[in-house]
Amino acid sequence: MKVLGVDPGTLTSGFGIVSEEDHKLFHVVSGGISPSAKNPFPKRLKKIYEELEKIIDKYRPNVVVVEDLFVSKNIKSALKLGHSRGVAILAAMNAGLPVFEYSPSEVKQAVVGNGKAEKKQVQLMVKFLLDLQKVPHPADAADALAAAICHIHSSRLREILKNSSSLRQSGKGVGGRRQ
Repeated sequence: MKVLGVDPGTLTSGFGIVSEEDHKLFHVVSGGISPSAKNPFPKRLKKIYEELEKIIDKYRPNVVVVEDLFVSKNIKSALKLGHSRGVAILAAMNAGLPVFEYSPSEVKQAVVGNGKAEKKQVQLMVKFLLDLQKVPHPADAADALAAAICHIHSSRLREILKNSSSLRQSGKGVGGRRQ
């Protein structure tokens, strides 16, 4: 499985691709898309979209994970962030990829074990989990990688639960014996 995580933003959108092979995580690529703040807002959105299209085309992820909105007191900022999320979702959908969304607290819980973890804790855990030499830069890239890791962990859990449910429905337990 190869997962593209996106941490949307209007000044910098982080991206990161994590692959999983034999239950081991691998860093594929990460970085930030930073359109010029001098450009009008629609032009910045276009730049984010075009760069995500290139990343999807080059690395061919299986799914895209977009970090969900957090509650913000600044309505205007939240609306702009929503636009950036929409652009990321559109790029994934136009490439025919499934899109998953996780809240920042779900991502932190999956990666650090604490839904209220500090940004630095997330960065250090991403570095550790992906066996990186240094913390991903920009910080938005670490958040995007964390979202991808969150999805991989969640997918594993869904698979375990699905298999467990199938065993219970068939009346078989561990070792294939009837209970």
